[in-house]
Amino acid sequence: MTEVSSLTGRLLVATPALADPNFDRAVVLLLDHDEEGSLGVILNRPTPVGVADILAPWAELAGEPGVVFQGGPVSLDSALGVAVVPGGGTPGESAPSTGSASHAGGAGGGTAGAPAADPADGAGPGDEPLGWRRVHGAIGLVDLEAPPELLATVLGSLRIFAGYAGWGPGQLEDELVEGAWYVVESEPGDVSSPDPERLWRAVLRRQRNELAMVATYPDDPSLN
Repeated sequence: MTEVSSLTGRLLVATPALADPNFDRAVVLLLDHDEEGSLGVILNRPTPVGVADILAPWAELAGEPGVVFQGGPVSLDSALGVAVVPGGGTPGESAPSTGSASHAGGAGGGTAGAPAADPADGAGPGDEPLGWRRVHGAIGLVDLEAPPELLATVLGSLRIFAGYAGWGPGQLEDELVEGAWYVVESEPGDVSSPDPERLWRAVLRRQRNELAMVATYPDDPSLN
């Protein structure tokens, strides 16, 4: 099998050519990517549901807007917490894959569970706060079953997602070859953008290449 270069911690930015309505103008943070598949959450799909309505203990720590985001079309009844811990990791550094995360099918859905955030998983002495597991740099997964007070003093931001996006082995690679996604570096502020509806354009606009021009692509191509 061809070795897969991990894109964990990077952003998948939907190209204007991507026709799947589940991912129209989507910005996906990849939480896991290896030869077994890929898993991530869509950062710019806020829902009308408040965090307080489903996870009241975490509501005070969730950034504005204080709503649940739809992380993807898979397992909408499951919740994931993604949080930034300032100084939580070296930029560009990702937690090693443990092989424990289950990967679902692509936009068509699947039944695989979301990755568990094990507070002891990969943590060294004084390296990671209890209840948080680094994914990439300062971005990590929160154990939503842990007491929120464990993280209250260290969290820079927190966002709650219902569901996630998943790809089977080789599926994401095929979509990249087809030109469905741009792959760019993530920034901690992407997780907690206070204006998620504009995140697609904002991420593209900050690129120092021709992708910055794509940010001007009209919502309705017929108007171009």
